[in-house]
Amino acid sequence: MPDRSFAPSRIVIYLVVTFFAAAYLAPLIVVVLNSLRTNEEIAQGSMIGWPQHLTWGNYALAWSGFCVAETCAGIRPYMLNSALITIPATIFSTLLGAVAGYAVSLWRFRGDNWIYGIVTLGLFLPQQMRLLPWTIVLRDTGLINTLSGLVLIHTIQGLSFTVLFCRNYYIAIPHELIRAARIDGAGFFRIFWRIILPLSSPILIVTVIWQFTHIWNEFLYGVTFTTGQQQPVTAALIALSAAVADIPQHGVQSAAVIIAALPTLLIYLFGGRYFVRGLTAGAVK
Repeated sequence: MPDRSFAPSRIVIYLVVTFFAAAYLAPLIVVVLNSLRTNEEIAQGSMIGWPQHLTWGNYALAWSGFCVAETCAGIRPYMLNSALITIPATIFSTLLGAVAGYAVSLWRFRGDNWIYGIVTLGLFLPQQMRLLPWTIVLRDTGLINTLSGLVLIHTIQGLSFTVLFCRNYYIAIPHELIRAARIDGAGFFRIFWRIILPLSSPILIVTVIWQFTHIWNEFLYGVTFTTGQQQPVTAALIALSAAVADIPQHGVQSAAVIIAALPTLLIYLFGGRYFVRGLTAGAVK
């Protein structure tokens, strides 16, 4: 039997995949290398190059010493802000999406398809169109420039995705299972907690990874509705760039970018395979 690992078609596939992987990873590699170089080394050479000596001080300065928005505490407080926004918004949007997806897929009622269509309509609305309505809501509720305001925004905005994912997953569950539970006297929430939720691990992992990554990396709402010490880390990175505009600190900036991206990189590295398994288990059809 010929060795298929050296077949011309397979070699072409490997070359194409390697090319796209290298093109995608090149910016990340440049940022990582610059985070380990001194500013003098970068200024005397170029932004692309290997570090002559590994400089870890950029990370310490970016974490807790560099001045961002006139506060010299690094990006540490902004990382905490992002965590206080991302974690509750991810939990709330996932749970609400699971309940809503269960209702429109297995607990049918008049107008359920209309409600499902209206909720998922949010997938197609650009974020710029939502700024004015959210400005009015946050102003009237007194939540402008608060972390609670961003939690509210990301919880509501995330429902479009979580309802879509959960509804498409739950619709494959046999309706006879729900009918049997109702005959035994179980109600809406009892069926959800005792039957549906234990079957939901694959899709809940998908929605948690999706929501966490999206909310952590979100920038527009953070820079629009918060200022100063209330900003998430993505908005603080812009303030850091403006602070070093006169005297470039590329090493510190690169270290700050790596630190800010670390949570989502870890989520991808340790949860990526579960994300794919959840999608193939029925999240997207």
